[in-house]
Amino acid sequence: MPGLAIIAGDGDLPRLVAEAASGRGQAYRVVLFGKDQPQWAAGQPQIRARFERFGALFDAMRAAGLDQVVFVGGMARPNPDASAFDAKTIEIAPLLLGSIGQGDDATLRVIAAIFESEGFVVQAAHDILPDLLAGQGPLGVCAPSPADLADLARAGGIVAALGAADVGQGAVVAQGICLGAESIQGTDMMLEFVARSADRFRPDKNGARGVLFKSPKPGQDLRLDLPAIGPLTVENAARAGLAGIGFQAGGVLILDRPETVAAADRAGLFLFGVGQDG
Repeated sequence: MPGLAIIAGDGDLPRLVAEAASGRGQAYRVVLFGKDQPQWAAGQPQIRARFERFGALFDAMRAAGLDQVVFVGGMARPNPDASAFDAKTIEIAPLLLGSIGQGDDATLRVIAAIFESEGFVVQAAHDILPDLLAGQGPLGVCAPSPADLADLARAGGIVAALGAADVGQGAVVAQGICLGAESIQGTDMMLEFVARSADRFRPDKNGARGVLFKSPKPGQDLRLDLPAIGPLTVENAARAGLAGIGFQAGGVLILDRPETVAAADRAGLFLFGVGQDG
């Protein structure tokens, strides 16, 4: 079985991928950039990496017998020190540095292409954990109302427009009004903003409470940075007073699905997969 390099960012997904690789006996390393180490990674086989030293990273991956790579979890944009570049990083610097000022999808495409040019096969998280992808229809006991479905359709159009500009993968809509649109701050901070501000913007205080919708960007490389929903998303959506969460069927990862569905049921929120035809 090919060895796997897990380029680990924030969140639960890197841990889930590492546990899956370990459980099936696959050789793997958790690749951590920067000085901080998440608690779950203690005791995991690791490669400590620097953005200035991609040559050293590629050498370490090959020495460990790693043929595949998966990018999982959010990661802050680096501000690399050019004086510390190794020879390989100097070689790829025009591509790498040119991508940092672009949207997330464009940046990740460039980084994935660099790894592929070095002979590594880029995997998707759902190749390793296929049950992460949710299909069409409701996941829990709650279902969207006709008003919620209208808000989901409106949010879907907004997310498609955001994604076409390579900006974000989520939006909150209530009664046709966009209460929040995701950008670099991410879903949780967007929901925090909605929780603080939405009451004054809902036209009918007794009308539809609103929905969160998440979807990949149009034309996105689905191996990279798929949007994800987990128990924390449900908690934050409930705190924002929403009726539920919609997502593009087959295009969004559901982390810790049993707990995510249970949390939504407890909160009275729907989880609903929308087909690509709406």
